[in-house]
Amino acid sequence: MRLVIAAVGKLKAGPIKSLYDDYAGRLPWPVTLKEIANRTDKSAAERKRREGEALLAVIPDDAALVALDGRGRALASEAIAERLRAFRDSGTASLAFAIGGADGLDDAVRRRAALALAFGPQTWPHFLVRVMLAEQLYRAATLLAGYPYHRG
Repeated sequence: MRLVIAAVGKLKAGPIKSLYDDYAGRLPWPVTLKEIANRTDKSAAERKRREGEALLAVIPDDAALVALDGRGRALASEAIAERLRAFRDSGTASLAFAIGGADGLDDAVRRRAALALAFGPQTWPHFLVRVMLAEQLYRAATLLAGYPYHRG
């Protein structure tokens, strides 16, 4: 299974990028990060719409999509692993994750998603969400492989 992380904003060198690279590098699946430029449109609605179009444009047509969205479902790590197992075992060749910008995800992205996933009720910086996602994907991979990383 190939993974695509489509995210608004370009992550610069530093501690957050290092953490993301570390967890993404541990994954047993190939992962591609597609960074979308931040929009500078005057209205938040127009920014979200245009960022949403750009995110959808880089997601493979055959990919199952998971939207990282505060209104999504907050799943335990074990449940995330089970969702990944279900995608993998159903023959999903590509699994994409969409991370919006400061204004969130456009409704078009949420409608396209097979799953809307939240990392709790808090609001997280979108750059930090990349790290959290990469860590949870790594944790899920270790759970599926029976490795002792997860001690939840």
